[in-house]
Amino acid sequence: MGAKLKHGSPYPLGATWDGHGANFALFSETAHLVELCLFDARGQRETARLALPCQTDGVWHGYLPDAQPGQLYGYRVHGPYAPEEGHRFNPNKLLVDPYAKGLYGNVSHHDANYAFDLSSSHEDLSFDDRDNAAYMPKCILTSQEILDGGRAKPARPGSDTVIYELHVAGMTRRHPGVSEGLRGTYAGLASDAVLDHLKGLGVSAVELMPVFPYTDEPHLVDKGLTNYWGYSPYSFFAPTPKYLSAGRGSVDPTGGMREFRDMVRRFHDAGIEVILDVVFNHTVEGGHSGPTYSLRGIDNQAYYHLRPDNPRFYVDDTGCGNTLNVAHPRVTQLIMDSLRHWTRFGEVDGFRFDLAATLGRTVKGFLPNAGFLAAVEQDPMLAGVKLIAEPWDLGPGGYRLGRFSPRWAEWNDKYRNTLRAFWRGDYGLIREVAHRLSGSNDIFGGQRRRPQASINFVTAHDGFTLQDLVSYEHKHNLSNGEENRDGCGENFSWNCGVEGDSQRRDVADLRLIQKRNFIASMMLTQGVPMLLAGDELGRTQGGNNNAYCQDNEISWLDWSNLDAEDHDFLAFVKKMVKFRRDCPAFKRRDFFTGERVGDGSVKDITWWSPDGHEMTHEDWHLPHSRSLAFHIAGCDHHTGKSNAGLMVLMNANRERIWFRMPPAIYGETWRRVVDTAYATADIPTSVIRADGVFELKELSM
Repeated sequence: MGAKLKHGSPYPLGATWDGHGANFALFSETAHLVELCLFDARGQRETARLALPCQTDGVWHGYLPDAQPGQLYGYRVHGPYAPEEGHRFNPNKLLVDPYAKGLYGNVSHHDANYAFDLSSSHEDLSFDDRDNAAYMPKCILTSQEILDGGRAKPARPGSDTVIYELHVAGMTRRHPGVSEGLRGTYAGLASDAVLDHLKGLGVSAVELMPVFPYTDEPHLVDKGLTNYWGYSPYSFFAPTPKYLSAGRGSVDPTGGMREFRDMVRRFHDAGIEVILDVVFNHTVEGGHSGPTYSLRGIDNQAYYHLRPDNPRFYVDDTGCGNTLNVAHPRVTQLIMDSLRHWTRFGEVDGFRFDLAATLGRTVKGFLPNAGFLAAVEQDPMLAGVKLIAEPWDLGPGGYRLGRFSPRWAEWNDKYRNTLRAFWRGDYGLIREVAHRLSGSNDIFGGQRRRPQASINFVTAHDGFTLQDLVSYEHKHNLSNGEENRDGCGENFSWNCGVEGDSQRRDVADLRLIQKRNFIASMMLTQGVPMLLAGDELGRTQGGNNNAYCQDNEISWLDWSNLDAEDHDFLAFVKKMVKFRRDCPAFKRRDFFTGERVGDGSVKDITWWSPDGHEMTHEDWHLPHSRSLAFHIAGCDHHTGKSNAGLMVLMNANRERIWFRMPPAIYGETWRRVVDTAYATADIPTSVIRADGVFELKELSM
């Protein structure tokens, strides 16, 4: 090909088509030369290798006249190969553009993807001169402008939000209502069968596990396993080709974003927001002995946080081998541009940041106003999106729950652990439980934050499913190939008397009661509840609490075996989500104060002893207490009027107890609307008078 590059522009970064040709711009402040490699329509043959003619402010750039959307390309970057100095350039390796808006194909695992000779005794200090282009995906020159203009979004407030965390592929792999060709894809996820289920469930948002291009870590390849969850990215702008139904075998000029965007619009039409789980803390390139796919070969020293005393090695605050150097302005720019891209062209409603503590690290440690976090908060394009932090990482001082700014919500693992331990029957937790149920005001209340800062969950992708939480006391991860060493050892779980699957009726009944307790607890808590996909269907992973490498029936949702018990439990989950949605008490924008409201007769929340009086200091400190009750003023589940109260009674004891109801000032009569002791969503009518005694069965609420 006789193409010749013009000077072009250093901005915008990436490949940008203008209708007449394309500008290519790549940041690498240390490189000596950057070559743009063009490929044929199937990505099998390199048709041209063109040196980018200019470098401006560390950005290499050039303009290719007559280039058209669909052109496949990659980069080769020349510079010193000196790992001991932090440099790992190797022009024999085809590299993915960090700004690629679409990818054609996936990584094929091969030794040639390493910049060094894997067989050498010098390890990563050696040099490999094999060309790896045959094993790498090719970047697609796209035209995002082909996409239509944005539509209005649901824009639900946090107080109305119920999140459903799911895996794009695993949600439909086994769904009989999704056509076989669409299972495991974005289009399949947007099918009527899935949307009808989610609308019936009543959730207001889905949180999609990673959709960026990702691949398998070397240790999984060695074991014959694959990365299923997707927390191993090597690109940040393209929808992963693994989940595309359209364009397989051909090049999509939108890079797959059209199918992704159409999926989002289908969710929006159903009134459901879409939140992306994004991974900006590390990449799949791993530590010093990892492969080279993109950033490592473009400018290792700029993109990654290297050890100051020995830059051959990486700072590993993530536990994944490397840590992105978010303090570098070009890395901050990369992430910010990615967020804007998904907000504008993907039309998503928010982001959940994996290991977000890493993104707030500075030389002084974690700071809530660190450069990247401040950049996110001030960006006008991101002003309306939801921001959710996983507020920890694996580095020193990495647990930062409650330390993010008011703009953020946070995954609250203290909620998870406390509610699990309480319903397991642990003693001495009622004060902690009260804090969690009231929105974790002890964590978030003193920092100008609201109850919606707390994302409340008892299960998530990482850990036991709800069915396994009540069926296993120990992890069973042998299928992961690490001799059951991986995964969390303390799960605060109780197997209800038998480890694993059981045919005993009493065990099965108790497990269903416990599952109802967890769902009811979440829906009666201030903050934002999050459900794990499949929990409403009784999904089990066989006790595997770290199924990140199980792209099979262990992880995929099973839709085919809904027996009567599962139907009843699904009906209960729907009832509790609706109860929460209809009850004003759970739309509070502020924390409870304990002060009197309305006519001054009752407080906004009152904590009650089973003996029928307000909790005293002594009651809160009873060492063996496993029961708790609270009254919330101003909630009528049926009418929505604010003159009625809601009373919640919780009994984690293994025997029934009797609760005395409050005096008439709180209400002349009480009507039972939820009781987890019953297997169905419909319960017998029960009216209790003021000062009357209510018999609450063991392990129920």
